[in-house]
Amino acid sequence: MPAPAPHWSTVAIAGRECEVFAPPDPLSGRALVFLHDLHGESPQACPPLRAAIEAARLPVIAPRAGRCWWLDRPMPGFDAALTPERFIVDRLRPEIERRLGVRSPGIALTGIGMGGQGALRLSYRHPAVFPVAAAIAPAIDFHRGMREAAERADGELFDTLWEAFGDVERARQDTAILHVHPLNWPRHQFFASDPADPHWHDGADRLHGKLVALGIPHTALLEPRADFVAAASVEAMRFVLAALEQESRRLPGG
Repeated sequence: MPAPAPHWSTVAIAGRECEVFAPPDPLSGRALVFLHDLHGESPQACPPLRAAIEAARLPVIAPRAGRCWWLDRPMPGFDAALTPERFIVDRLRPEIERRLGVRSPGIALTGIGMGGQGALRLSYRHPAVFPVAAAIAPAIDFHRGMREAAERADGELFDTLWEAFGDVERARQDTAILHVHPLNWPRHQFFASDPADPHWHDGADRLHGKLVALGIPHTALLEPRADFVAAASVEAMRFVLAALEQESRRLPGG
């Protein structure tokens, strides 16, 4: 990894490395958790994403977790007892409060690919804790990756899912779309998916259809865009800022 950009550093939280962005003039009472993709790519390694994050002036913590899929089950190479989901909820969230003075609902989740589905899935499972989620190219149908692994050049990236689930159908039942509750959902959810994506766009489109059918408010950008990652990064950060502003104005218990 290249040397950290200005205001970026690396810290250890609960035994895991995390990248931290500490803007010189941060927005008060708000923070962002960034969940990386299957390749473990740092937000610093994607110039348009890094630019959008830095322009938002949000403190950011980006844990490094390998191919964990951010699931609530022990994952190979992550931890023998602590699941990736519980790490975010029970270890990272209190540390954000301690370090930054930010507590829920002022903590937003975002991510790309594997991390995008993780942000959505975590917010569906903990909507009161994480009412704001923004996903770019979310890999929602990760069971499809397992099924296609033998035919994909990157098929080995799905080995941890096979080790964790052992079965495509068991994996499907734990995907984000099946954690959407018709009466208890995050107040602010955004996802952007490129129709040219041959693997993950169908899942985003199906999620959009389910949310529409249930009458759940959300923002879905599913149309082609030039320079998709750059455009989606800007839109995602714009959405997060507006959503966190709304959350800051909510009355306790409202």
